[in-house]
Amino acid sequence: MINYDSVLSDNVKSLQPSGIRRFFDILEEMDDAISLGIGEPDFVTPWHIRDAGIRSLERGFTKYTGNAGLSRLREAIAEFLVRRFDLTYDPKTQMIVTVGGSEAIDLAVRALVNPGDEVIIPVPSFVCYGPITQLAGGVPVYVETKVENEFRLTADELRAAITPKTKLLMLPFPNNPTGAIMERAHLDAIAEVLRGTDIMIISDEIYAELTYGRRHVSIAGIDGMYERSVVVNGFSKSHAMTGWRMGYVCAASEIITQMLKIHQYAIMSAPTTSQYAAIEAMKEGDNDINMMRRDYDRRRRLLLDGLREIGVSCFEPHGAFYMFPHIGNYGLDSNEFCERFLREEKVAIIPGTAFGAGGEGYARLCYASSIENIEEAVKRLGNFIKRL
Repeated sequence: MINYDSVLSDNVKSLQPSGIRRFFDILEEMDDAISLGIGEPDFVTPWHIRDAGIRSLERGFTKYTGNAGLSRLREAIAEFLVRRFDLTYDPKTQMIVTVGGSEAIDLAVRALVNPGDEVIIPVPSFVCYGPITQLAGGVPVYVETKVENEFRLTADELRAAITPKTKLLMLPFPNNPTGAIMERAHLDAIAEVLRGTDIMIISDEIYAELTYGRRHVSIAGIDGMYERSVVVNGFSKSHAMTGWRMGYVCAASEIITQMLKIHQYAIMSAPTTSQYAAIEAMKEGDNDINMMRRDYDRRRRLLLDGLREIGVSCFEPHGAFYMFPHIGNYGLDSNEFCERFLREEKVAIIPGTAFGAGGEGYARLCYASSIENIEEAVKRLGNFIKRL
């Protein structure tokens, strides 16, 4: 018999499974349950984008593309970034089309981090940053953001976390799970801390198109930050294309050259059909983005008002499609609260602890769901809290 404990990687065995998955396993066993858990648009990919993918199949475009992605797609992404965010990248030398934003983050970490390097990660945040850092031999350094700062990373918090071993700052804004954003003044303060250092930035901007009442600002657009920034983005949230697995990463050509080597050996190229659909999204999808953003904003205000009406405290998030209300006043920890709420009221929300330190006492609610589901979920939450 093989002793699998001895043959498996110690590095991989040390990783904890995602705290989100367990709730979906429970949810799958239930009938008529409402999910405000999964972080995915409830919109179907717009038809003209789907049709572009279908047409590519009908025309027989089923072979590998170049490693960095179709040149037409990279050119369309470059035009999109100028149009939407005033960012200029050379599509030939400063960009890779990836299998979702997650691959882009993995490529960037592996290209930048040596064993023992420290990576500063604001939390609560998306679950992948720490494990990807560990797999690259890096050391995650978690910085707890505070609700009194609307879960933004402050310059003082960043400064206190920097050591001689700091290699990289992860900047995940707009933020999953909190919905927090960083405005220009906040980014200017972060930039001031980083000037004069060799600390790099991975700016995960997958929710950049989902900001409400404010235009997204990329730290790559702040004076002196372009050369040290790796900008990650994609199509999953902005264009409702989660299943197409389309992302991209932009950075200085010196960084992209190294990332492309990893991508070549591990992936080869992103899915061809998805790339043709993505060209259509970049060229003709701005109206889709605006429509979905307006709809999310309506649901955002509905959920926030509903939570406040039943006495649940929540700061107003201005990005992504999540609420991060405080649920720590009811005698249960976050995991107990969310599991009991799911079992007793058949509504799935995610405990804040799934997203790292600072998440205890909070839960993530995703409002990428129907108005009817949001209203019913708030009603059931009110009933649950009354019983507690």
